[in-house]
Amino acid sequence: MARQLKVAVQMDPMESIGIEGDSSFALMLEAQARGHELWHYEVRNMWLREGKASLGARREERLYARARPVRVQRVLGDHFSFGETQMVDLGTMDTILMRQDPPFDMAYITATHLLEHIHPHTLVVNDPASVRNAPEKLLVTHFPDLMPPTMISWDVEAMRSFRAEHQDIIVKPLFGNGGAGVFRIKADDENFSSLLEMHFSRSREPLMLQRYEPAVRSGDKRIILVDGVAMGAINRVPASGEARSNMHVGGRPEKTVLTAREKEICAAIGPTLREQGLIFVGIDVIGDWLTEINVTSPTGLQEVARFDGVHLEKAIWDSIEAKIAAKP
Repeated sequence: MARQLKVAVQMDPMESIGIEGDSSFALMLEAQARGHELWHYEVRNMWLREGKASLGARREERLYARARPVRVQRVLGDHFSFGETQMVDLGTMDTILMRQDPPFDMAYITATHLLEHIHPHTLVVNDPASVRNAPEKLLVTHFPDLMPPTMISWDVEAMRSFRAEHQDIIVKPLFGNGGAGVFRIKADDENFSSLLEMHFSRSREPLMLQRYEPAVRSGDKRIILVDGVAMGAINRVPASGEARSNMHVGGRPEKTVLTAREKEICAAIGPTLREQGLIFVGIDVIGDWLTEINVTSPTGLQEVARFDGVHLEKAIWDSIEAKIAAKP
């Protein structure tokens, strides 16, 4: 049996999570079942400052958080209980799960920089530098043979040209999540210019454009990879009249199996995920095409368990425990 670990979970308020679908909750339940010590804190309660040094020694930065010990249970309305708030040196933890929800903004990016001060001495899942360098809609661009035609741009004329070439397209914010701000623009849609104007009047970030894939009507598949290995999947079917398949906006999850093409995609990206310390990853596949690689607080664990009876949080913790045990 693995030794007891001190586990800090950097996430949103415990009150806000839905226990029937939240992957962070599943990870916490499994950690607790293994006898690990659980702590919870929010990003807003974290700080970096110099630590004390012994005489003649170099003073190092220390990362702290106002954290609380927590216990969890699958009881609706009574799913957690906290101990007393304490000031915790996060460098004394064995592992930290970086599980706060996007948006992937400067606050999120800053959190990755702070966590680098303790990783890999304290194992951060996923690797904070890799999370920062691989937001879901950018990492995928390193695998152009696996993607549908895609553009990331600020240039309006370039985007008009992309639309003229592909006619039916998807437009989405580069750092969005949960399907927010995702639009399907058909060939006869007159709102494209207005959409671009609205976006750029509010944001300096570029947009991502992709060719619309009609196969999405049959589903947008979420595949879970653990340490670069595909271990489970669910299919998410869009609601009638909806181009988005995210379950936040009415997508219907259903049981599925991996196709030969999906196994090929996973085999192609798996080594990169493993090398970059991306232990828990969820990819999105529509038809034959990889559309996103989700590394910032990916989801899907409970849905896979519901349909397949496979608890992938066990595989994630097996990987974490093995990596900690292997540290010198």
